[in-house]
Amino acid sequence: MDGDMVILTEESKERILVVGIDLGEKDFDIEDSMKELEELVEAANGQVIERIVQRREKINAAYYIGKGKANEIKNYCYELNIDTVVFNDELSPAQIKNLENIIERKIIDRTNLILDIFAKRASSKEGQLQVELAQLKYRLPRLVGLRDYLSREGGGIGTRGPGEQKLETDRRHILREIDNIEKQLKDIKRTRDVKRKRREKTQLPIVALVGYTNAGKSTLLNKIIELNENYDEGKKVFVYDMLFATLDTSLRKGRLPNGQSFLITDTVGFVSKLPTDLVEAFKGTLEEVKYADLLLHVVDASNKNLDLQMATTYNILKDLKVIDKPIITVFNKMDKVEDRQLIYDTKYVDKKIFTSAKNGKNIDKLLDMIQENLPINYIDTTLVIPYDKQDVLSHILDNYNVEYIEHKEEGTEIKVELSSIDYEKYFNYVKNR
Repeated sequence: MDGDMVILTEESKERILVVGIDLGEKDFDIEDSMKELEELVEAANGQVIERIVQRREKINAAYYIGKGKANEIKNYCYELNIDTVVFNDELSPAQIKNLENIIERKIIDRTNLILDIFAKRASSKEGQLQVELAQLKYRLPRLVGLRDYLSREGGGIGTRGPGEQKLETDRRHILREIDNIEKQLKDIKRTRDVKRKRREKTQLPIVALVGYTNAGKSTLLNKIIELNENYDEGKKVFVYDMLFATLDTSLRKGRLPNGQSFLITDTVGFVSKLPTDLVEAFKGTLEEVKYADLLLHVVDASNKNLDLQMATTYNILKDLKVIDKPIITVFNKMDKVEDRQLIYDTKYVDKKIFTSAKNGKNIDKLLDMIQENLPINYIDTTLVIPYDKQDVLSHILDNYNVEYIEHKEEGTEIKVELSSIDYEKYFNYVKNR
């Protein structure tokens, strides 16, 4: 067996008790929220042993739950041999410390759990730095509550990333670490900006996949690129049926029915109560969406809580200020919908299509929709430029994707072949000269 491979059995997984509060909110389904929390625990390689939900009018400022319920959870932990208690909301530093004092177990909130998953899954240098930055910002005000369990042996969920040694240093050192990471991310952003300018020069339209985690974005991307001529199996992106299976942005080339090429980019999936620091940290990656010509909002049509998932996605798109871009809603996983009617909130849907990326249903029709809804008319064209119009040739070389240049006989004309250019933009340039 590979020396780096670790196989976790049910017995060796961290034993988790999950806790939530039902405030009786009209637009909040506690059952679905707790189920998602359990899926997050599983994504972090934990094993949910028990679930506890307390009905309250408001959250307790000192203990999140009632103090009596905290003592009850302590007894459950002893009876069920629980390692860690995970709460369904973000806890304050005081709440973490007070709960640890009563329950005498490691206390993790939803935010720390998601950060832990991201720390495990981030593979690119930028992704790792973004997660570490978010972790440090989250843990800085919580050092007092975290010290107890970070000093214990075993580690586990909630301890990945910056690590015990860094978190046991003084606050000033952590602030220096934050400053250092932010500087590294600025350098990476400059490199990404250079690459983006190169892509813009090619004039290829960009289509961005957005949506809730595990809605099938990566599977859909793979199905689209499979239709390319000279398809390369090695271009497939990683797919796994799990929350946050992939974090790093993927960029691939697709082809429309009219033969036009386009770029399609995958993005990190969203989830309800996504940590603010994490959204801020990943804005550098998510800003790729800002440069897209068209968004594909991928929705898991089989999820009974798809309205909440759609609303979560739209709220994040609003934060990114891209909500006014053309959007096609792709109701995916239709192979799981069976015969029941698909019910969704129409205020989030304008243009829509129903697909199954798993079996390829309606992928061809989706490509037709992409072609119809790209806001710019990109075409391939051939131009013949008089030899004395070198300024026009210079403009073309600087701003368009030139496939081929041929000098005609006697040097009187130059033949230039361009691919995927914004024809209206070029026409206006010529007209205004």
